[in-house]
Amino acid sequence: MSTPEFPKRDPAGAEFWDLRYHARFAPWDAGRVPAQLQAFVAAASRPRTVLVPGCGSAWDVRFLADRGWKVLGIDFSHEALGAARSILGEHVNRVRYADFFAPIAEAPFEVVYERAFLCALPRRRWRDWGARVADLVEPGGVLAGFFFFDAGDRGPPFPLHAPYELSELLEPAFERIDDQPVPDSIDVFKGKERWQVWQRR
Repeated sequence: MSTPEFPKRDPAGAEFWDLRYHARFAPWDAGRVPAQLQAFVAAASRPRTVLVPGCGSAWDVRFLADRGWKVLGIDFSHEALGAARSILGEHVNRVRYADFFAPIAEAPFEVVYERAFLCALPRRRWRDWGARVADLVEPGGVLAGFFFFDAGDRGPPFPLHAPYELSELLEPAFERIDDQPVPDSIDVFKGKERWQVWQRR
C-alpha cells in the first residue's frame, strides 16, 4: 500500500488519525484477531472486564464481546470509530469516543489490552501512558498485548528500543509474567514485536 500525502499533524492529536482513517489508510490494521489474544482469552477461567484503548477498527473488541467479555473500546478519532461500527455489528455499543488520558467511569479494569496504541503515541507521552495504565488496571489485573521494538525514532509506529524502556515505564507497579515472540505479525511489525503480559501489583 503506497502512502498518501497527508498534511503535517501531531500523532498525539485526533486529526492525524482522522485523516488516515478517512483515506482508508491503516497499514497497522490486521483485519483479524491475533493468535496470542485468542489463546489468552481461551485460557481465562471466566470472562473479564477489559479496556481496548485506541481501538481503531475494533476487530479485537468484536472478538472479546463475542466471547462474553465485558469489553470497552475507546478512540479519540471519529473516523476510526466509524470504521469500527461497520465491523462490530450487534456489539456497536461496545465502543465510544473517549480520550485515554481522561477519566473513564468503568475503571479500573481486570485487563487493559495493548495493540498498537503505545507505539501510536509520541515518546513524549510514554511516561503519562505508564502512569495511566497503572491507574486503569485493578490490583491483580493485567496489561496484556503486543509491544513494538525497533531502532530509530521516526513514527508512528514509535518503537521501544530495548526491553528496559518498557520496564522503566511499568515497574514497580507491574511485574512481567509472560514474554513471547509473535508468529503472526502483520508486515509493519513483523519480527519486531513481542506478546507480553504484565500483572498489576
